[in-house]
Amino acid sequence: MELEQCVATMQRNAQRIAALVAGVSDEQARWKPDAESWSILEVVNHLLDEEREDFRVRIDYTLHRPGEKWPPIDPGGWVTQRRYNERDLSESLAAWLAERDRSTAWLTGLEAPDWDAAELAPWGDPFPAGNLLAAWVAHDLLHMRQLVELHWAWTTAQLAPRTVQYAGDW
Repeated sequence: MELEQCVATMQRNAQRIAALVAGVSDEQARWKPDAESWSILEVVNHLLDEEREDFRVRIDYTLHRPGEKWPPIDPGGWVTQRRYNERDLSESLAAWLAERDRSTAWLTGLEAPDWDAAELAPWGDPFPAGNLLAAWVAHDLLHMRQLVELHWAWTTAQLAPRTVQYAGDW
């Protein structure tokens, strides 16, 4: 596993996510295509809490606190419990970018991490630290896709009654 490559990808992903929310109005940041979907603001705050309370913490526990259970998380519940959609997008993005910087500095500072060290995941299977790191890198991509989908839905809604069919299949 190439830690340097993962960290570099995470840093580039932070820039990509920042670009995906640049220039978004307050209205668009809070807008949802339907009741079950997240808004752009909710996605950014989800990334913030995942950065602070999930990936970095769970890797730390796996590498440095063997046998201790991972702290519980509730990413889906936090969206409403923590009122993500009532926050300010620029403040939320800045907080996430600062946390990402802390995370990449922390990862870079690890001395000879054992990426094969594993702890029991909440679903009961041993889960190695290296898989957590890989999932962290991939998690960004899932939410970049989600942000692009939100931009598409917003744009097509704003252009109605015009159709975007000629643009190609989504």
